[in-house]
Amino acid sequence: MSKRVHTSELGCIASEELSEFGAGKEGWLVDNPNVLCALDTRSLALANKSLILVAGWDDGPWLKIRPELSPIEAEHLTAIEWLVFDEIRVVAVGTSCGYFLLYSLTGDLIHGQLIHPGQILKIRVRGTNRDLTQESSSEEVCIVFAGVIARLDGSDIKSLLQQWFQEIHSHFWDHKTRSRESEDRGNSYDRLPYQLWNVSKYGPCVDAAITGITPPPLMEIQSSQRYYCAVTIGEDAVISAYRLSEDRSRSLVGAILSKVVPATFSTIASFSKMIWRSEQPPRKKSEAKLQPFAKASPLTCLKDNPRKAEKLTLAPSGTLAAITDSLGRILLLDTRALVVVRLWKGYRDACCLFMEMLVGRGSAASTSNYYEPLKSDYCLCLAIHAPRKGIIEVWQMRTGPRLLTIQCAKGSKILQPTYSFGSSMASPYVPLEVFLLNGDSGQLSILNRFLN
Repeated sequence: MSKRVHTSELGCIASEELSEFGAGKEGWLVDNPNVLCALDTRSLALANKSLILVAGWDDGPWLKIRPELSPIEAEHLTAIEWLVFDEIRVVAVGTSCGYFLLYSLTGDLIHGQLIHPGQILKIRVRGTNRDLTQESSSEEVCIVFAGVIARLDGSDIKSLLQQWFQEIHSHFWDHKTRSRESEDRGNSYDRLPYQLWNVSKYGPCVDAAITGITPPPLMEIQSSQRYYCAVTIGEDAVISAYRLSEDRSRSLVGAILSKVVPATFSTIASFSKMIWRSEQPPRKKSEAKLQPFAKASPLTCLKDNPRKAEKLTLAPSGTLAAITDSLGRILLLDTRALVVVRLWKGYRDACCLFMEMLVGRGSAASTSNYYEPLKSDYCLCLAIHAPRKGIIEVWQMRTGPRLLTIQCAKGSKILQPTYSFGSSMASPYVPLEVFLLNGDSGQLSILNRFLN
């Protein structure tokens, strides 16, 4: 009987360029919390506190980007993600001072904007399609702080990128203009519009996600205003949920914070520059005016000391979320009903990603060269990487069995390509896939989508 193979090798990223990230030392990819990863279908982006490296595993080009960060405020990179719009691919990074930066694959700074004073913890990209459960489709970029969530519409970012690339290809910019943009953090265009919510009622969060559009309160059924649901996890509250309103009528706390925080931030920055006599160019005046918080209403909260939530993974539809905690448990949350529907135990330091596999009729059809699997052929699964056990398990959602167990080397990490804007219109259907990167060997593999 032939041995079952559940992964396929794609290539290798081993290179001397990775030495600045600690490559060559065992466990450099997973043991250093300052090493950040983001995967695209063609490239891998790595970042540490001050450097971005874009690498291809099929002998593609290598690109180094060194953002201009503020030494006075000890600014460093804290989040990274790909933004993919058809043929446009850019790298988005967040900093410890709350700046959202966009870089092209030629290393040019396209745009830089202060979202909120504070460390950006996560940049999330997702989209939902119109169906029986969603009245409208939306594509968004969610920026997570410790107690604050910002939402940027994907269409606004796409318009900005299209304008930038059109001017580049039309040779409208000369060398001096590019130099000036570098100094001004890419703010040649208007600020990207965004919505901002304070979700710190139950304490600061370590991660959060906007799960989709939610029904309005009972007293506002006839309202045309749109509401979102947000799920946060943290040390004080394992799980919290909020209803986010687009209305900017704020509570007393939100009004105070919107006035006090900008003034305090401006005073500290001015005092620091006076002491250190910085010669850096001043920020633009438009960046000093921080956006006020919109209304966020708490829905539920789960506190269970000493349990502390650690990581949050959201399903593509937004209806399920996998949450890992400090007790080695994994909670599967129904984000619509806001109840835990499944629980796994004994998975300390685990990492979870949702994926789609061909199960049943899909796996049989996959052997045919003339059949192209449809979306309905795929089954939603949860891949659980347990590094202490050295395995990856794949479980069928919501209450299905464990489909397979894969051995993986120590120092490995599971990754997933970012959501591609406009991908819902693509044909044939591209399923949600999970990749395995062995940091010690540099080998990149993909988990097979069918059971053999």
